[in-house]
Amino acid sequence: MSGATGVESKAVSARRREILDYVLENGGAQIEELVDRFSTSRMTIHRDLHALSEQGLVRKVHGGVTMLASGVMETSVVHRMRRASREKQAIARLAAGFIKAGDIIALDDSTTSRILSENLPSGMPLTVLTNSMGIATQIAGARDISLISLGGKYHPRFDAFLGILCEQGTKSLRANTLFMSVSAVRDLGAFHQEQEIVKCKMALMEIVDRRILMIDSQKFDVTALNRLASLSDFDVVITDSGVSESQKNRMLDAGINLHVAHLDDAAPTSHSPSP
Repeated sequence: MSGATGVESKAVSARRREILDYVLENGGAQIEELVDRFSTSRMTIHRDLHALSEQGLVRKVHGGVTMLASGVMETSVVHRMRRASREKQAIARLAAGFIKAGDIIALDDSTTSRILSENLPSGMPLTVLTNSMGIATQIAGARDISLISLGGKYHPRFDAFLGILCEQGTKSLRANTLFMSVSAVRDLGAFHQEQEIVKCKMALMEIVDRRILMIDSQKFDVTALNRLASLSDFDVVITDSGVSESQKNRMLDAGINLHVAHLDDAAPTSHSPSP
């Protein structure tokens, strides 16, 4: 009996993961749409959505469900890692080319920075500052990397250390280059949902000689609550080739030093700002 219950529980968990992936990919879904796609009853879908809502991963609305990522809440690290993973991989590979031996680099708690930490040049002596538990775990023990983990209170939802201790600890340090990302770009501004995360990112921006923003094309014209900075506050902006021509031209016209990572692994493109 317990074996059957365990199998059923695994099936429920698997279905809910698939529902979450589907909603994440599409930004939302209707109840009937999910009933048809997953060949189950309305009651079952309602139970699944209620469970996902209780975990803070989705928002139930009349007749359906939406993601929380473009509002005031951040989705879990696992699902942010899945989102636009191909684009983030291309961006991270391009970003790694800005790193040279002996650099002191700062990596924020974004999933794009975590992917960059997996693509750091091998055999190159580096010092890495980060408030990300995931990044610290990824590079801990790496032979040529000196790791400095910033302080603060650990937040499991973001897998990061945040708060006043993180901000104060950051301001006592200095680094060559910051690699960071945000939740949204709109009107040539960089935004994030969470105020505490914004404060830590701003502290990191203050201690570096060069700021590099890594932003996948799906984040353009998305809404998030807190304005962090203007794109012009960054020395380099890296995005992927999915960015629209209108967005690209708007950034170039504003004098943004834009680099585009191609998803087909072709050579990256560096764009000079308009004179």
